[in-house]
Amino acid sequence: MRAASEAGTGIVRTLSVALAALLAFSQAPARAEEAPAATESGVVIRKAAVDVANEPVVTPGASNGPAPTVDAPAPPAEPAPAPAAAAEGPPAPVAPSEPLPAAVYARLNDTAPLLQRLTGKDREAIQAFYALGNFKPVWIENRAFTAAANAAIACLREAGEDGLDPNAYPVPVVGKLSRPDTDAEIAEADLKLSAALALYARDARGGRVNPAAISRLITPTLDLPPADTVLTRLAASGAAAGDVLQSYNPRQPGYLALKKRLAGLRAGRTQGAPSVKLPDGPVLKLGMSDPRVPLLRSRFGLDASAAGTLDSAPGEADAYDRSVADAVKNFQRSRGLPANGTLTRATVAALASSSVLKTSASEADILVNMERWRWLPPELGPNYVFVNVPEFKLKVYRDGQVRDETRVIVGKPTSPTPTFSGMMEYAVVNPSWYVPPSILKQMLASGRTAGFEVVRRGGNISLRQPPGERNALGFIKFMFPNQHAVYLHDTPNRSLFSASTRAFSHGCVRVDDPFRFADAVLPSWTQERLKKLIGKGERTLRLPEKLPVHLAYFTAEVDDLGSYRTLPDLYGYDGPMKVALGLAARSEAMAKAPAKEKRASAEAARSAPRQAVAREAVRSERRAAPRRSSDMFGEPESAPTYAYPPRSYW
Repeated sequence: MRAASEAGTGIVRTLSVALAALLAFSQAPARAEEAPAATESGVVIRKAAVDVANEPVVTPGASNGPAPTVDAPAPPAEPAPAPAAAAEGPPAPVAPSEPLPAAVYARLNDTAPLLQRLTGKDREAIQAFYALGNFKPVWIENRAFTAAANAAIACLREAGEDGLDPNAYPVPVVGKLSRPDTDAEIAEADLKLSAALALYARDARGGRVNPAAISRLITPTLDLPPADTVLTRLAASGAAAGDVLQSYNPRQPGYLALKKRLAGLRAGRTQGAPSVKLPDGPVLKLGMSDPRVPLLRSRFGLDASAAGTLDSAPGEADAYDRSVADAVKNFQRSRGLPANGTLTRATVAALASSSVLKTSASEADILVNMERWRWLPPELGPNYVFVNVPEFKLKVYRDGQVRDETRVIVGKPTSPTPTFSGMMEYAVVNPSWYVPPSILKQMLASGRTAGFEVVRRGGNISLRQPPGERNALGFIKFMFPNQHAVYLHDTPNRSLFSASTRAFSHGCVRVDDPFRFADAVLPSWTQERLKKLIGKGERTLRLPEKLPVHLAYFTAEVDDLGSYRTLPDLYGYDGPMKVALGLAARSEAMAKAPAKEKRASAEAARSAPRQAVAREAVRSERRAAPRRSSDMFGEPESAPTYAYPPRSYW
């Protein structure tokens, strides 16, 4: 059902952008007054994709056959535009004649932003969405929110439960008691709610943080839903719109376990901090008066009015005096808002929220890792391979259950393992290793080419290490084509797997007991059968169907036994993530140890290439065979002076 729904909404979204001008910006009066269909709750539903698709499209200047007899509008009364103007694009949009749609149309053509973080592309999609309904409000009927709007608003107000910021999705106010809402105010509220819903869905799918700003090696394929697709789904969902909006958040067990952990941490901290929903009104500063002030006094436990003195009479209950402003300032400081004592819209939204007063260090760790779940595909697949880099562990899932797991070696801090998802297509037994061009000249100049063959590849000279027990790739490698050219493979240095911190490679993931792993991912090949191929020449084994591989980076998780644990921030990604999410100041994040360790390890690599980043790596490498190739990217260990770019993946 979900796939069918997504397919239908995708059709509507595609057609909405292409045909918005024909359906809404047409100068034909008969079209402009056409009434859209309505649900039982009164929510305006956009024209169905099948109806749009069946409408005739007339191409100017082309032979389109006989003139259509259905819905043929009368020609416009005004003179036809000049040929030069027609060549510039579709005719200028005409404002609807009804007052309320006209107000929506006017606000959409106003350059003032609906929400600060809303992209220009999403705003265009919102405009196309409203154009298909002749610019009629979607969420407000008879000057009150519809059932779909109320359900979606409830989800917005609970955004903190999913680690999102409720203040980022402000809910407009309609139905004021003091005076009726004007058409312009209704249009503003309807459009701003659409913007908040579209932004929530985008953030829930991973749009809050740019992964490339954390590291250029974090390259997930984000599935960010277009605004018109989101709004189409929600408007058609009625009272279930809240569940539909919530479904944009991850649903994997790992994410849900962190969400539950976050709720547990916050449970005891929200007591004694009641929320208060203030009516709509102006920004309040010291010295102003407003009927909402008594609600603020009650919320902060202040007297009903300022007490009188010998020099002054008692204050008015609605006076925004020093005591109220100071209480607001303290509240703002506890929520991370600008502590100026001014009652802003962000402060009003925070007062209405039951979220925690201040984010603790433990909560920040959970929020960072909940965000990383948004960078994974919505569905990992029933069968897949999952590598958590800071855990140094690989797991194979079959039918959603862990079938096998093994230790892995990942990239050093100077050459991190990338974070992304790919599709494993084949394995190679007895693989060859071709020396990367980045170190080929140095190897040739040094003469340290024992065990290598000089071959020609694509018109270029290269060094090839033939299959064998000393080959840098070991006896088998597993290929999932990707932009980083990294993969899973065997290694001749078995002793390195005994280390607890296994960050020794130059980007690829080395697998402990690779033939057992092959048994799990190659259904028709057993370990015994695979081992019989060793020494018989290079052979490619294709998987019967592609297998998803997820290289992930989680530093906090709830394990299979339900225990919460944290893992080392191997590459120092947590600090920049907290800054991007507004959980820490930039100066605090930049002062963290991982960045210093990274510079120190880079210096150590230049001065002593045979030493690893950690002391344990030094001990492990001393136990390793001295003249074996350590990694597909690394130079032979007998030639430690070779240099290579730290992020050259081959």
